[in-house]
Amino acid sequence: MITRRNLQQLFDEFLYECEYARKVRPETLRGYISTFKLFNKLIPETSCEKITSQTVVTFFKMLQERKRIIGKGIVKVGIKKSTIATYWNKLNTFFKWLIAKHYIDANPFAILKYPSPSYEDKKFLKKEEIEKIITAIHIHHNNNIFILKRNLVLFYLLLFCGLRKEELMLLQIGDIDFERRILTVRGETSKSAKTRQVPLHSLLIMHLQDYVRSRKEYTTAYLLVSSKKDERLSYDGLKHLVDKLKFYSGVPFHLHQLRHTFAVNFLKTSNNIAKLRQLLGHKSISMTMSYLRCLPVDEMRGDIENLSIDNLI
Repeated sequence: MITRRNLQQLFDEFLYECEYARKVRPETLRGYISTFKLFNKLIPETSCEKITSQTVVTFFKMLQERKRIIGKGIVKVGIKKSTIATYWNKLNTFFKWLIAKHYIDANPFAILKYPSPSYEDKKFLKKEEIEKIITAIHIHHNNNIFILKRNLVLFYLLLFCGLRKEELMLLQIGDIDFERRILTVRGETSKSAKTRQVPLHSLLIMHLQDYVRSRKEYTTAYLLVSSKKDERLSYDGLKHLVDKLKFYSGVPFHLHQLRHTFAVNFLKTSNNIAKLRQLLGHKSISMTMSYLRCLPVDEMRGDIENLSIDNLI
């Protein structure tokens, strides 16, 4: 077993390979970094020799028991099963790399049961929740009309195009074809690594045109820009915006819920899962199907009522 370098050095080597050899997306890299940083914080001074299944169990136990301050001094304990699964996947990828490089002899996850997340919770946003968020955007923009226009474009891109966060943040002016009314999601920004095109909703086009006219002083190619610099909106800036909208709207949402909202409502209006798969950029139809686990029961009532004894096979 090779132990010449500490775990942080090995992780840096892993990141370097992911970024330049594997061409892993920036969003995925950030996930690796934040997970390893938390692992190092809770299990400090860990070495290759100390990576065991018990070490991993201790890490997840500390995650479950640690107290966190959220909002206005609210103390929260515990994490969702889906969050555990996310940390599991990120650490597991790094440990598999350590095995491939012969830095460790066995993967500690190999003898542990994967925490299959439960998706019973509502994932989409209802109409009244969407309306509250839009109202918050209109009211709370620090009297900056340009930022109001940017925030509306950001929100409608998610709601009417079903974009992932990474795709949204890396969207460029050149990706929008106003003449054909089409938005192009470039493969290098997409989780599927495949380029796709999405028709633009008329309401979104109106806001896009108004916003693009207002950002002429910016030279950056990125569509969504910072309020202070000639550069794209940062991930910290996006997080700050979401936190502010959550506070003022009273809706505890996250951005990926807008992708689910797009999926559920598109299926409701079109009833075409093949088209939805293409619009979402999924590699397989099974991935698209997973977005439909939050489909409201009431949406199936009409289908049930259409059953008739006269029409039975």
